[in-house]
Amino acid sequence: MEKTIQQEEQERLEEALRDIEAQLRSIGPRYTGQDFTEQMLDLQREERKGRLEVARKEPYFGRLDFQETPEDGSGDQHAEPKPLYIGKAGVARNGSNELLVVDWRAPVASMFYSFTGGEELAGYTSPDGDVWGHVHLKRNFMIRSGEIVRLVDSYVRGQEEGGVSDEFLLYRLGENKDNKLRDIVSTIQGEQDRIIRADRSKALFIQGVAGSGKTTVALHRLAFLLYQYEGRIRAERMMIFAPNRMFLDYISGVLPELGVGDIGQTTFADWALGLLEHAVTLADPSETMAYWFEEPRTLADIEASSGRWKGSLAFKAAIDERLIALEERIVPETAFVPLDGFTLTPAMMKEWYETDYGDETVMVKRDRLVSRIKRWLESELKHRGVADKKKRSAALAKLNSFVKKIPSFTALQLYASLFKGKTALEGVPKPLAKATSDRLLAGSAAAEDLAPLAYIQLKLYGLRTSPFDHIVIDEAQDYSPFQLEALRLCQRTPSMTVLGDLQQGIHAYAGIGRWHELMELFAEDDTAFFELNRSYRSTMEIIQFANYLLGGMTGGVKPAVPVFRSGDPATAVQTDDEGWLSAIGETVREWHKAGSYDTISVIGRTARECEEIYRYLLDQGEAVSLVQSKQPAYGGGLTVVPVYLSKGLEFDAVLIADGGADKYSEIDAKLLYVGCTRALHKLKLLYRGERTPLLAKWAEEAAD
Repeated sequence: MEKTIQQEEQERLEEALRDIEAQLRSIGPRYTGQDFTEQMLDLQREERKGRLEVARKEPYFGRLDFQETPEDGSGDQHAEPKPLYIGKAGVARNGSNELLVVDWRAPVASMFYSFTGGEELAGYTSPDGDVWGHVHLKRNFMIRSGEIVRLVDSYVRGQEEGGVSDEFLLYRLGENKDNKLRDIVSTIQGEQDRIIRADRSKALFIQGVAGSGKTTVALHRLAFLLYQYEGRIRAERMMIFAPNRMFLDYISGVLPELGVGDIGQTTFADWALGLLEHAVTLADPSETMAYWFEEPRTLADIEASSGRWKGSLAFKAAIDERLIALEERIVPETAFVPLDGFTLTPAMMKEWYETDYGDETVMVKRDRLVSRIKRWLESELKHRGVADKKKRSAALAKLNSFVKKIPSFTALQLYASLFKGKTALEGVPKPLAKATSDRLLAGSAAAEDLAPLAYIQLKLYGLRTSPFDHIVIDEAQDYSPFQLEALRLCQRTPSMTVLGDLQQGIHAYAGIGRWHELMELFAEDDTAFFELNRSYRSTMEIIQFANYLLGGMTGGVKPAVPVFRSGDPATAVQTDDEGWLSAIGETVREWHKAGSYDTISVIGRTARECEEIYRYLLDQGEAVSLVQSKQPAYGGGLTVVPVYLSKGLEFDAVLIADGGADKYSEIDAKLLYVGCTRALHKLKLLYRGERTPLLAKWAEEAAD
């Protein structure tokens, strides 16, 4: 009986797994001796073992049959297309250079993502130049525990087709979520692949709508850069900046799944505090969130916020002026005369400072100048044979007195001087100056103070670790220009992936309104801009519902375009104060009973509201967790979360606890948009009293 395609592919899979297992068995135990050469060989074996272990879990996810041909397309019509099996880790056959699995990051594998169907020539760029040919087959696999559980031919040459099918993508998107972000290596789309494979020597800015995969794209980009620039960049000199520790936990599984380790992951606050050697502590960030999210705020509040001012380039310019003034005072204007006939002129000290230490930062040059003056005195005393203890003691006393007059500042001291006394900046409102000064005096700093403090530290003392080879900044719309400028100083040349969504810029009191506010920090040739408008997270109905919320928003951002994945309509249901909590409980029980959702979230407007919902659901016997501002991890299941802490997370089903007019006004459009776009498959909005005016147009069209 003739074998089916599934049977043939299963046999090939089993053969590949036997080969991989044989290679793993041949590696042997770790080397524990002291021989350097053997230690290096052992590291290479461990790297190979890591790749094989990744391949053993899921050897490959795709197959591309490619027939290479000359650029004119003539080619040998009798040559057989070569099947390329593509996986997370490249694997050669045991004892051979022939590839059993092609690494997804290899140049030839790019066609698996860029090919969109048709019989025209396809190609890729190899180290030896462009390669062209014809794709004969594109096949997707889902492999679990050594079995092919799904096989989809998304292209077969010669068969009628209207472009590469989305069947496999839609199947993967329809899967339920757990409590961790997963890799998308098997379903990377063409526009995502272009970002992943972009040149490293730029600052890439990515505007991506909710669910466009921008975070996973950035993480895959790190894995690609390590592969593409092996030996030139190192994982330990890469850094991911995430909005909070819970988000870091949420994304923690992606890079290990791709076989990548040792990449640093932190928040800007933790990084800045470490840079400052914990000279200050961070004021409770939940207090800032409580101020901005627990009570209604206006546009005037946002525009007048201290966070916007302290994060601005105007504030940076004021600090730069103070740093210039400080540097002008470093070199003494009077001669150093420790003893009669001993004279060190200001001109000589200035030459040392500007010429010998010209590339160093201010305080480093200051400290080296002081050391040079001390060495000069010792040299002069020795050269002139001054042995008298009293004279030497007098000379050293004058040295100490002279050196004390050379200005010396810590970052904290210089920053504090901007807000107090005669050295305070002009035009700073007195309440802001006093609050900042009092906080710094107590050894504490607000989140908005960390960027200027980090910047001053770098300008005074420089970076005391190796520069970053590459930086990823997630949720960058909530970054101030000053934050990005501080990070820019930590690289020799720009190499960043800066991503976010202006439509989710809920921290407007500190963030940006347009991407050019950050892009203008770099030379035009050092930047590139990408826009991801297609949302892969939510169903068409959820995306369309969420887009109504943003109605007349500005900023040049296009609305999300959903993939063709249909589901239940998003609904808005009125309730009253007495029945509100019971309506929440009934919805949760209904969704549990349906058995279709692994992760369910009830999203509240404030922390206080969420606490009330959480207590009610606990009393109802639900296994529920409450997300709070200091929480390090998200555990999945049934979760109650304030809307401002939900950003970046995903849930199978989302219930907006109260979408009433008194909860979400026009100024809260982005906040409600964030909450709604957390849902993959199901979205329901309850509201007490009047429904939010943000849904007026949706209600009109739903009624027609």
